[in-house]
Amino acid sequence: MARTLRTPAREAAPAVEREQQRRDIDLRRAVRWGLISGATAAYLPAVGMVGSFAGRRIAGMVTLGYLLMVLVPLTYGYVAGKPPPQLEGYAPARRGPRNVVAGLVTGVATALVLTVFLAVVDALDLRRMLINLSPQMVDLLTFGRGVTGGSALLLAGSAVAGAAGGAVHVVPQRWRRPLLATLMWVVTFGLLRDLIGPLLRGTGLGAAADLLYTRGGGLSGWGAAIVAASFFAFYAAIETRRTTVRERFDAMPAGQRRTYGAVALAVGVVVVGLLPQVLGPFLSEILDLVGIYLLMALGLNIVVGYAGLLDLGYVAFFAVGAYTAAVLTSPASPRWSPGLTIWLALPFVVLAAAMAGIIVGTPVLRMRGDYLAIVTLGFGEIARILFLSDWLNPVFGGAQGITRVPPVSVGPIVLRTPPQFFYAIAFFAIIAAYVSWALRESRIGRAWMAMREDESVAEVLGINIASAKLSAFIVGAVLASFGGALFASKIGSVFPHSFNIVVSIIVLVIIIVGGMGSLPGVAVGALVLVGAPQLLREFEAYQFLLYGALLIFMMVHRPEGLIPSKRRARELHQDELMQDAWISRQQEHEEREAPASPERSPDAGLT
Repeated sequence: MARTLRTPAREAAPAVEREQQRRDIDLRRAVRWGLISGATAAYLPAVGMVGSFAGRRIAGMVTLGYLLMVLVPLTYGYVAGKPPPQLEGYAPARRGPRNVVAGLVTGVATALVLTVFLAVVDALDLRRMLINLSPQMVDLLTFGRGVTGGSALLLAGSAVAGAAGGAVHVVPQRWRRPLLATLMWVVTFGLLRDLIGPLLRGTGLGAAADLLYTRGGGLSGWGAAIVAASFFAFYAAIETRRTTVRERFDAMPAGQRRTYGAVALAVGVVVVGLLPQVLGPFLSEILDLVGIYLLMALGLNIVVGYAGLLDLGYVAFFAVGAYTAAVLTSPASPRWSPGLTIWLALPFVVLAAAMAGIIVGTPVLRMRGDYLAIVTLGFGEIARILFLSDWLNPVFGGAQGITRVPPVSVGPIVLRTPPQFFYAIAFFAIIAAYVSWALRESRIGRAWMAMREDESVAEVLGINIASAKLSAFIVGAVLASFGGALFASKIGSVFPHSFNIVVSIIVLVIIIVGGMGSLPGVAVGALVLVGAPQLLREFEAYQFLLYGALLIFMMVHRPEGLIPSKRRARELHQDELMQDAWISRQQEHEEREAPASPERSPDAGLT
């Protein structure tokens, strides 16, 4: 009887198999994620988010508060059940029941931690430290059955949600994206009832709004089914295409691209013109606020996104524009009252903003990074304190500010209502977007981007760093001053407390989330971060908490932003591209050195 010889390859095979099985799904990792998920599920009611969101219905009896609690184990179950990345020398991780089990374990651990937390809250009075942990909150989370009776429902619901999150990885790739996108759109339609309902009624589709939504709020059963079926069919059809719309557009000839671009621009102008009349006063008021922040974001996008100058005191330029317009147009101006219209005052607003840009930019010419950010932050606070000070009180009114700022007028037409004022904001936003686009493709725009990449190398290449920095500050200041002048005209008064550091932070978050250097990204960022909190009033108290969570998520998973510019995306993923190129070269090198005929296996015949 022939004896089987043991070779290194045969001895290594079981070890490789064990390593492959270990890499498929690590249940201990699922338990760790479950504990983190449980802590998150306990944190949300402790800060009051669940109670605040319980009043907004999504569909039927499903409220935003309950949906938030379901999303916690669902999200962490998805993370725990996610297969590890493929490593060189190993086969891809297998997908199957272990993914679902990992999500299930995460969901069970979440429910156990939350049950213990609710038991402690029910037994002890913690409201002196955490005022939101009331008996009503415990009843809400236990469905009115008490901790003992509700723990079983919590366990079952959390386990199902966690298992569903893990099961997402088992679904074939073709159906995974349509399924997730459909769920997202159903929730979005439920949340944006106050936007979609008036929009449908304003376009004469009131019957569709009544079909989609109930009178008590939220999607109806038929509405949820229609939205889900429509978007699932749409995304399923997209998955069958081998190229995206962006790829097909880039593959078109230059003339055809210009034609399509002109058509899209014309359609956009028509939509912008009709939008205020369709939305009504309330939603137009939100659009006005979004437009003012968009103007500031377009200016800061030049300073930070193009030139790479981190400016945390950008609100100073916004304040300069507002106060200059107020002094020149208001009859209640403390010292001078020329009574100009906003259009006659605009050149002086631009001049004052340019001077402010030079004043801020000159001391920081040799500063970079964190030092630049701190110094500009100081300038922003200095501007606010100066407008508030008694020293400049005879000019700017001090804490009382300047009142009776007249609204924008075009000939005999006075733009008083939010729908009317939207056209003035849209006019300046279009100008700012065009200036940003034209400068990006110009010589100074290329100098800004070279300076952003490496200031020392840019200087060696002959770029005048001082001139480039000052020009970035001046252009950014002028665009912000447009927003300030419109803000003064819209509100009718200007006060120093309107120009604090929070405004600078919000504008900076807009361009980070939307995509630095990307004009569409800045617009989307303004809509998401300024418009959404105004529509969803429940989010207003937790605005900065959500901003922080969103920033962390974007920095980890999508640092280039929601709609990044191509150049910025390449810069951020340069290491990955270089690694892929190195692997490709290694594979080509191995293929060239491989013999023409395949080698015989070392195990062949050794039995």
